[in-house]
Amino acid sequence: MTSPERIAEHLVLPGVLTAEQAAETVAGILAAQREDGAIPWFRGHHLDPWDHTEAAMALDTAGEHEAAARAYAWLARHQNTDGSWYAAYHDGDPDDVTDRGRESNFVAYIAVGVWHHYLSTGDDAFLDRMWPVVYAAVEFVLGLQQPGGQIGWKREADGTPVTDALLTGSSSIHQALRCALAIAEEREEPQPDWELAAGALGHAIRRHPERFLDKSRYSMDWYYPVLGGAVTGPEAKARIDARWDDFVVPGLGVRCVLPNPWVTGGESCELALTLWAMGESDRALDILTSIGHLRAANGAYWTGYVFEGNRAFWPEEQTTWTAGSLLLAVAALGGDEATVAVFGGERLPRGLEPDCCA
Repeated sequence: MTSPERIAEHLVLPGVLTAEQAAETVAGILAAQREDGAIPWFRGHHLDPWDHTEAAMALDTAGEHEAAARAYAWLARHQNTDGSWYAAYHDGDPDDVTDRGRESNFVAYIAVGVWHHYLSTGDDAFLDRMWPVVYAAVEFVLGLQQPGGQIGWKREADGTPVTDALLTGSSSIHQALRCALAIAEEREEPQPDWELAAGALGHAIRRHPERFLDKSRYSMDWYYPVLGGAVTGPEAKARIDARWDDFVVPGLGVRCVLPNPWVTGGESCELALTLWAMGESDRALDILTSIGHLRAANGAYWTGYVFEGNRAFWPEEQTTWTAGSLLLAVAALGGDEATVAVFGGERLPRGLEPDCCA
């Protein structure tokens, strides 16, 4: 169990986390993890593969590498034959599937987690074990890529593809494809088709918003093209500045969806990570400081807070992925090498956009 004495310097951030607080937060994720490695939202709720991976990455930032490895082993054991995972498993029980849809961004995210774990540990044997898992997952996801470069949302339980694309999901997949390419390069197994797919996807995200469903009410669609590495430089700054006042509630955090008076920890931490990746650590720190009110007495974090009317934490849940996103954002600001490499773009391929795109 992580103790304050074992907490790395990169998880201590004045105004956000002390070593003692970081240890409590890590302990909360570990307490929710099942013996088989599964990390549900909280015990008794469901597991989805994306949030499971996010929590595993947070464990690696705290040096809990064995627990993180068990989380990836769970994914390896329960991968479907087509390379996917189901969207939801009750309490992380692989025999109790509650949503048999297979969402493309949920499936892709394992590449981000595996690359992060490898950079955290240098474990070549782990990368060898997980390469077939990552390969199959990427192939499943690219089977949903559309002619315009965007990635279809999911396959239904009966296998029917949903070709409508989500900007947030495709932006997350863009990051995952770059991590998958980094894994392939590390193994000296180049994947030129993946490079072309990532380039086409990045171009669609940057230049063709009409190819995605309009979810502009959601803050994730605002910042995820930057967080996923598709939009960078001056374009990234312009994008974030343009809707800052729409989504950021000073002193409270980031709205999940307009016009609801509801700030959420996950979106706030992801925006902080986005700002850090843009080189705006001061604004990132301000966001992380503003969500201190979401921290529960046990070191976990409430999912969100309704700040008008009957003010309350809502829903009444403390999720492992909210805590995980906080730890990852703090780790990035603190200079954790693996987290910096994954979310800052170091050691990830660049320049994938085709020379000529429609």
